[in-house]
Amino acid sequence: MFKKTGLIIFISSGFFAIQAQQTIPFRITKYNNIIVKTLVNKKDSLDLMFQIAMEDASISPERQRKADHIVFNKDEISDNNTVEIGKLSLKNVRFFDNELTGQEADGKIGTGMFAGKTFKIDYDNNRFEIYDKQPDLKGYQKVIIFNEKGQFYMNADNVIDGDQQQEAYFLLQSGYAGNLLYSNDFAEEKGLDQALKITSEKTMKNSSGESIVTKQGILPFFKLNSFVLKDVPAGFFVGKRKTQTVNYFGADLLKRFNWIFDADRKTAYIKPSKYFSEPYYKMN
Repeated sequence: MFKKTGLIIFISSGFFAIQAQQTIPFRITKYNNIIVKTLVNKKDSLDLMFQIAMEDASISPERQRKADHIVFNKDEISDNNTVEIGKLSLKNVRFFDNELTGQEADGKIGTGMFAGKTFKIDYDNNRFEIYDKQPDLKGYQKVIIFNEKGQFYMNADNVIDGDQQQEAYFLLQSGYAGNLLYSNDFAEEKGLDQALKITSEKTMKNSSGESIVTKQGILPFFKLNSFVLKDVPAGFFVGKRKTQTVNYFGADLLKRFNWIFDADRKTAYIKPSKYFSEPYYKMN
């Protein structure tokens, strides 16, 4: 799947450092989405959003660029596609049709492009790095990852009221531009409507005319390993119609760390990025 290149190994300060086998540049939008430029089936130039919560790829009905050379079957699935991203060449890529994506993107591409490899999301230098072996982990902290059908979950602590920590699992969700989005169950169980300082409320109508109410509050402290983020924006749903089944760790929080994911997808390593102390993204 990946072009074979030699690994350059050098000795520095008494330890071995493994150089990346491949690097892939990306850009970050004002919505915190990672965009990579791709060439699909040698014909279609597409800007795809990296979605850490999926393995395959997809095309958006609201895309700005043509994707005429991706042929879908009656189930809106297209197999055996090639995708070129810089010097990286992928084969047998599956695309799904008509899936919404982030702004400025024609579709999405997931973690399948790193299959069987250790990879790094380097927000400091706007690039992915792909490794055959574990790279230098100096300054990084270990995080246990739970991989469920290609989606990554991790455990973190929420300080909602006083010094009491509320443990919860979060889905890493790079397609959600904001910070934290709590599940219906967590919001109800912890009484977030009363426990958090509410900063905004929005009412929307679904296709059936039913009202969906979302609120934005402020979480005093969010703790991931020994790293602590203060006054984190946190969203949740209230009312009769609630649609959120899992907690989201969104793109604005993801970019506050550099991430290294082991090839087995059971362990990640994190280190604060240059964005760690930046102002939080404000949801509309």
